[in-house]
Order: sequence, then structure tokens, then C-alpha cells
Amino acid sequence: MESDIINSMKIIDGKALAEKMQEELKNRVIKLKEQGIQPGLAVILIGENPASQVYVRNKERVAAKLGFKSEVIRLPETTSEAELLELIESFNEDHSWHGILVQLPLPSHISEEKVLLAISPEKDVDGFHPINMGKLWSGAPLMIPSTPAGIMEMFRAYNVELAGKKAVVVGRSNIVGKPMAQLMMMANATVTIAHSRTENLSELTRSADILVVAIGQDRFIKAEDVKEGATVIDVGMNRDENGKLHGDVDFEQVKEIAGLITPVPGGVGPMTITMLMEQTVRAAEASVK
Repeated sequence: MESDIINSMKIIDGKALAEKMQEELKNRVIKLKEQGIQPGLAVILIGENPASQVYVRNKERVAAKLGFKSEVIRLPETTSEAELLELIESFNEDHSWHGILVQLPLPSHISEEKVLLAISPEKDVDGFHPINMGKLWSGAPLMIPSTPAGIMEMFRAYNVELAGKKAVVVGRSNIVGKPMAQLMMMANATVTIAHSRTENLSELTRSADILVVAIGQDRFIKAEDVKEGATVIDVGMNRDENGKLHGDVDFEQVKEIAGLITPVPGGVGPMTITMLMEQTVRAAEASVK
């Protein structure tokens, strides 16, 4: 029993933290409504991608729970690029919408770059617009991709000290790896980005005080790849042949070594949606000033 308690103390409970933050967001929404403003989030979903449908349903549910004005526009796979860009422009111009989100991936005939560029940077709650990426890299962020933003909240909530620590991010995507590295660097960690071409990866990950893994490979990181007492953040979501969800980290092995670790599910996932909502509320608050 005692070992169970010790283990539970090691686990970063993303679900509980997300719920706590959502309660705080509800209060901010109430204050905005008192000033005649209801945070508005428009989500555009094209086609029938099953994973995208699940993500969008979750976003819709949380937005409703927080008291947002929320609309999901579901469009057929055959929607043209011009039609989508026109729809985005109409949301850009409508002041009752504070956040616009186009669910990726898009059908192959639509340019992702053009779509991301079309969203007004002030309403780009995903933080994917090149202007928002640039602001983040110049150290003055406006909108931050929500997964790295959620991980930074976890560090704060669990008193994970970043200044002077060695952090390794495995994965170099624009959505997680690169912005994660930048945010930790802004918090004065010494950051290394590793990826599929990195040599001696295990040696590198073993040197990390903070290890963030976002590569989309089922249970890739094992106990021997982790420094004792390290904080391990697992961004991966992989289903095995039985449909069970696993991360990029072998949780059962690594929880014995790590000082703190996020589970999958119930770790990073709930925080990602919460941060998306937080940025929508922040955009609504900015519209008051």
C-alpha cells in the first residue's frame, strides 16, 4: 500500500490539473459576460477523419462546459480551398469570435500553409500562424501551441525547477518539439532537441533532468533511457493491437525510475484542450481593453 502512495505522488495528474484550471476559467468567463462579452470559439472540421472527430467533440464539450459561444462547422471532404479561406475570413471579421481553429490534418487538395496564414494571428488559438511562431521564438509570445503551454503549466503546478537544468526534447515538430524547447529555454533551462537522426539518443536522454518525448512511437523510451529522478513528460498517443492507449514512454518501466511522470491517458491530453480554452479566454479579455 505504501509503495502505491509513493508511486501516486510521482504521477503528474493532468486530468485533475485541467479540471482545476477549467474552474478558474469559468470564473473568468463569468466576469467577461458581466462586461457583455462571451468568449467565442469557432472550430472548422473538414472530412471524416475519426481521430479529428474525437478531438473536435472534446473541444466542443469543454467549450460548452465553460460557457463559451462555440460552433463547430463540419464541412465535406470535397470543400474547396477557396471556400475554406472565405469562411475563415468571415470569422476573422466577426468580433464575436475570439478564437478560430481549423482541425488538422486537411485533405490533400487544401494547402495547410495557406489556411494557417489566413487565420488572424490574434484569433489563432492553436498558435500555428508564422507570426505567432516568430513571436514565440523572439521571446515575446502572443499565442502558444497548446500542448507545450499545458506542459509549462504542469511544471508550475508540480514545482519543477527549470532554471539551470538540462532538458531534452525528443521530437522536432512545429506543434510540440520546437515550441517546447523555446518555452523551456525562456525559463532558463539548457535545452537539447533530439530527433530520429540523433546519434546515441539513449546517452542523451539519460543526461536529462527534464525529458519531453513527442515522437509518436509506442513505448519507445525505456527505463534504461532515463536518469533516476528525472521529470518525464510523455506527449505520445499510440494505440496497440487491442486498441489500448500508450505513450511514447514505457510507463510501467519508467515510473520506477522517474521523479515525476505523466501517464497516458490522463496526462498531457486534458491540459492541451484546457490551454486552447485559456488562450480563447485571453483573446476575449484582450478585446475588452
